[in-house]
Amino acid sequence: MAPADALHVTTEAMFLVLLLSMPPILAASIVGLVVSLLQALTQIQEQTLPFAAKLIAIAITMAATSGFLGAEIFNFTANLFDTFPELTR
Repeated sequence: MAPADALHVTTEAMFLVLLLSMPPILAASIVGLVVSLLQALTQIQEQTLPFAAKLIAIAITMAATSGFLGAEIFNFTANLFDTFPELTR
């Protein structure tokens, strides 16, 4: 395997990791910001509230985007297996 091929496969894998992790991270960030703002406005000092809200938001986001995430992982893996003989020459 040429170094350029290894770099290309690694770059695709890292891009896929970024793409797949973006929806839950965005959901957790937005929910955390909103819950923190509401806690500041209402002076609620409950520490488990942001954690529970983020956990629920991430679960809903993962369930909503699971079809897209699974398809992207499948396409990457299928492409990797298809190009494997050419990469190992």
